[in-house]
Amino acid sequence: MGIDVQQIIELLPDMTKAFGETLFMVGISLVVALIIGLPLGILLFATDKGLFLENIIVKSILGFITNMVRSIPYIILLVLLIPLTTLLVGTSIGPTAASVSLSAAAIPFFARIVETSLREIDKGVIEAAISIGASPWMIIRNVLLPEAKSSIIQGLTLTVISLVAYSAMAGVVGGGGMGDLAIRYGYYRYDETIMVVTVLILIVLVQIIQFAGDWISKSVDKR
Repeated sequence: MGIDVQQIIELLPDMTKAFGETLFMVGISLVVALIIGLPLGILLFATDKGLFLENIIVKSILGFITNMVRSIPYIILLVLLIPLTTLLVGTSIGPTAASVSLSAAAIPFFARIVETSLREIDKGVIEAAISIGASPWMIIRNVLLPEAKSSIIQGLTLTVISLVAYSAMAGVVGGGGMGDLAIRYGYYRYDETIMVVTVLILIVLVQIIQFAGDWISKSVDKR
């Protein structure tokens, strides 16, 4: 199988647009995951038994909701959220619409990663902060986040890579992005060239994200 360079050049505007849509979807979902998923992950950790915000009821409710959303395959979640997506953005297709389901998938995913990262912290450090009268907010700001910063960044990198994969799936239902381009040209028109180029672009994007994430994580690791 050969790659038709001329065809790629002709479709370059479409590919550029699709790539931009993928970055748009992933970017919005990442911001939402940080705004909601980070506090949720901290709550899942801090409300556990024996910790400074211990609350078994809150822990159980948040844990159940998080696990419930995470257990739904993304393509099914995408369809289930169509009514909510239409209500929020006025349409169920396009990159903005796809960002709703991507955000819903990213929040619990990142929250569990944050919780796991915080569990790696030496409990003695937390106990020492409590013993000197530190408030819950001070413990979170001055102990938990600094201690788990490197691990959380690694988790954030994993979340971004997962979002890139999910965004490609969103193309199946007209979500836009590289997945939509691959479906329209690569699948429906049996165009192997576009399919291969799309896959290569996504591979390069994931490699760049992983490299950047690893570098930042190592840079902020104080251990």
